[in-house]
Amino acid sequence: MNFYETLFVVKPTLTEEEITAQINRIKDVLTKENAELIAEDVMGMRKLAYPVDKHLRGYYTVLYYKAEGASIAEIERNLKINESIIKFLSVKYSKKKEIAHFEKMTEAAKKKESK
Repeated sequence: MNFYETLFVVKPTLTEEEITAQINRIKDVLTKENAELIAEDVMGMRKLAYPVDKHLRGYYTVLYYKAEGASIAEIERNLKINESIIKFLSVKYSKKKEIAHFEKMTEAAKKKESK
């Protein structure tokens, strides 16, 4: 199993309940793919660096998890076909320094989540 981070941005036009439903949909995909969700960082509404589909803002969420390499294709496929998600990025951490950094980020996300 490898360590992964997936950042995705949900359309700003959705209600709070719809945004939560979209985040839970992606978490369900992780569960179906036998990925272990380690931490979640809900960053909230932020300005985009450039307009995407005529949106200037988006609701940012980062999921940190452990998964097999083959399951990433299915996770990204679900992100691509979801019309409520305007952009996403997945990062794989495999080297010792990268994994140490990954663990620091997950600890920070867990502390932020518990507040």
